[in-house]
Amino acid sequence: MAGEDRSVSGLAGRYVAALFELADEQKALDQVAGDLTGLKSLIEESPELRRLMLSPLYGRDQQVKAMDAVLAKASVSALTRKFVLVVAENRRLFALRGMIDGFLAELARRRGEVTAQVTVARPLTDAQAKHLEDTLKASVGGKVRIETRIDESLIGGLIVQVGSRMVDGSLKTKLQKLQNAMKGV
Repeated sequence: MAGEDRSVSGLAGRYVAALFELADEQKALDQVAGDLTGLKSLIEESPELRRLMLSPLYGRDQQVKAMDAVLAKASVSALTRKFVLVVAENRRLFALRGMIDGFLAELARRRGEVTAQVTVARPLTDAQAKHLEDTLKASVGGKVRIETRIDESLIGGLIVQVGSRMVDGSLKTKLQKLQNAMKGV
């Protein structure tokens, strides 16, 4: 999408560039992207893993051993494993989530994909997800990758954000607008 700049710079950018180059050389971009997406889910679901990554109280060896065990259980590729362990050895696990997001964003950018962040009250059915994807493709004019989040406080409807554009069709917002309009009467 024009105007959407998701480039990664600084510390995370250097790691992302190195991983992207290695994955491209080995023709493993999709494999690494899948591994990183799974690892990102593990990080989001596990407070203990986030604590391990962010706390300076854990030593280098503890972080490397713990991440090695997590990666073995997640069955990631050798390249992804080596990358994450290098990050751990260099005491940069605090930036791993940014590196994962940067890699996925760079892959999407090079493929001409746009990411739509969709917040819904309840999980979408397959038919709803397909209809939403088709609608967004028509609106954006290209490939769309949908990231879905659940927020039960929306009551119903959904919020879609693509780049800097956002459409809020949630019941929560509609009720708030109605409440504000009634206050003015």
